[in-house]
Amino acid sequence: MDRNIGLEAVRLTEAAAIASARVMGRGDEKLADQAAVDAMRKAFNQLNIRGTIVIGEGERDEAPMLYIGEKVGKGDAADPEVDIALDPLEGTTITATGGPNALSVIAMSDKGNLLNAPDTYMDKIAVGPSARGAIDIEKSPSQNLRAIADRKGVYVDDLTVIILNRPRHEKLVSEVRATGARIKLIGDGDVSAAISTCFPETGVDVLMGIGGAPEGVIAAAAVRCIGGDMQGRLKTRNDKEIERAKKMGIPDVNKVFTLEELARVRSETLHAMNFWLPLLAAAVSSYAGSRLAALLKRRYETTSAAE
Repeated sequence: MDRNIGLEAVRLTEAAAIASARVMGRGDEKLADQAAVDAMRKAFNQLNIRGTIVIGEGERDEAPMLYIGEKVGKGDAADPEVDIALDPLEGTTITATGGPNALSVIAMSDKGNLLNAPDTYMDKIAVGPSARGAIDIEKSPSQNLRAIADRKGVYVDDLTVIILNRPRHEKLVSEVRATGARIKLIGDGDVSAAISTCFPETGVDVLMGIGGAPEGVIAAAAVRCIGGDMQGRLKTRNDKEIERAKKMGIPDVNKVFTLEELARVRSETLHAMNFWLPLLAAAVSSYAGSRLAALLKRRYETTSAAE
């Protein structure tokens, strides 16, 4: 993966973030999302790639642009073929209400290296580099928290777990509280939540709970390049979603996906991805005042200085 493509692609998230920021706080989620979509799609026309969107705004009949399967970029036969996972605006409600940590997110990889996740839910667990290898989504929350604490050399009640504030998580919240660990409940944005586990400055140690499957793939791309760990398992809601998953190449909807399966990468491209995916998949093109964006920017500057 050419790192120059990554640097050019920053313009995609910049364009989407700036466009949606202009309508921040107006109470209109659709307006904010459409502004981001329009800006990102226009910016793609300047990119020298042959891109295919594998995770986007929905099926072709559901979205007029940035839909799954859409070809983007102005590249020719000499330019690279890439798969793209994106969300022009992750956190539409956050933006509409003027809240923090809304993101414009995109991840690119060599063709075939990003899981083609269906538009359903995914059970997720993510940690930073200091707890890499300590998680197992098939174990209970208490077992995972003890393993994470042991790996980090702290007590369980020193850990902070970030969870989407949803009725479906009532049992999970109760189980985590019973261990003595602290909880940070958030309204939206589990991509930024997963990324935050990779930065000690955020005070977040682990993400747990159910969120969107497409967002899980984008988060995994970022977490992998920052050095963290993540696992996911689809949580389909009906037979239609099960059938769709099978058509998209996932015959076993109960399969546990490791970080490497969510965001695959060949060894020879890992260095380049480490350089630019923290920018793109983790979306430095965030809104002003985001602590996470500042941390990602600092990582980028440190990486650049080391080159």
